Amino acid sequence: MDGISYRRLGPGDEAVLNGSQAFDRPVDPVQTAAFLAHPDHEIVVAIDGGVVIGFVSGAKLLHPDKPPAFFIAEVGVDETHQRRGIATALIEQMITVARERGCQGVWLATEVDSDPARALYRRTGARETGGIVVYDWDGAMDD
Repeated sequence: MDGISYRRLGPGDEAVLNGSQAFDRPVDPVQTAAFLAHPDHEIVVAIDGGVVIGFVSGAKLLHPDKPPAFFIAEVGVDETHQRRGIATALIEQMITVARERGCQGVWLATEVDSDPARALYRRTGARETGGIVVYDWDGAMDD
């Protein structure tokens, strides 16, 4: 992973995401600013040559009868940098961020047939659960 650096972004870091190919779609400046400004949102990026080539994003979740938990919403690494341990490092760093923020659990969901993603999460020490079905409204799960 020579030359790869990792950085937790916050308000004012919008320009860091310019030119990244790690996301599903081009980065939207308005959405980026809103995400970075929200106190419960987190994003850690991997940077190579000044360009974001990977990221993990998520949010701290609060509930009246449970301790804070952290939901990892998305993990992405540009195809040119995959299978180099970058996603593993990103997940591990986000888990550290979540724990520092007082979260007592971290979770995410992935497709049952996504063998590479499932292997990644197992490598980072995640426990795979079963019996969960995801529902969405208004195309929330569309790419």
